[in-house]
Amino acid sequence: MAGTSLRTVRHYHDIGLLEAPARGTNGYKQYGVRHLVRLLRIRRLTELGFSLAQIATMTASDDDTATLLRSVDAQLADSIGRLQQARVELAQLLVSPDTDPSTPAGLVTVADEASTDADSAFLVVIAQVVSAPVLDAYVSMLRAKRDDPLLREFESLRADVDEATLDDLAARLLAHRHELYVAYPALRDLTSESPVGPVRCAQAISAAVAELYNPAQFEVLRRCTRLQEATSHATPETSPTLPGEPLSLSAENQSARG
Repeated sequence: MAGTSLRTVRHYHDIGLLEAPARGTNGYKQYGVRHLVRLLRIRRLTELGFSLAQIATMTASDDDTATLLRSVDAQLADSIGRLQQARVELAQLLVSPDTDPSTPAGLVTVADEASTDADSAFLVVIAQVVSAPVLDAYVSMLRAKRDDPLLREFESLRADVDEATLDDLAARLLAHRHELYVAYPALRDLTSESPVGPVRCAQAISAAVAELYNPAQFEVLRRCTRLQEATSHATPETSPTLPGEPLSLSAENQSARG
């Protein structure tokens, strides 16, 4: 009648949530109306979101019950909020079915704009380590610069290009980077207000660049950084991130490729 399995009832006995009944002369447990009412109350409370531990501590005190009710209500409100957000994100994925479902929340609508798998993976990394203002600036830049010829040239760079090509592209990327300083000031310091701290942020991004981009692209970034240091004395790890040209590499991290 209570819709509860025998195994569950035994568990309730074991944890002290349900009083064990007396046994009859035949040796069987004699459950009565009082046990049924208790089981029905437990089921109702669990449906409302109460844990068994919370139910076990509930007393007849109105104050205690009201406190638990408010606590569970807050937990349910939080769960509902997460479910509603999940539905919003699923709706975005349905609009862009080719998007990787693991794409961080809030980036689904821009993930398709990443031109390469490396750029898409890099987007996932920085979403975890940079501050909201930096990420917003990066996403805005990604939208605005997705068809930029210079960045498309960087993305298509082969691993076996000659030295002159590397130097030329590094110099042009540096000029492009200075333009981005003006358009997207938040990208001047990628590590600013990072939720994981500036050191871990710089390390994570540099490691991602080293792994996701080919040796020629990595070398262009290294040369671009050296040019920037020589001309403006910029702090390497605070240089801006570009779509397709993810991070200027500090001397500490330039050894990531050996």
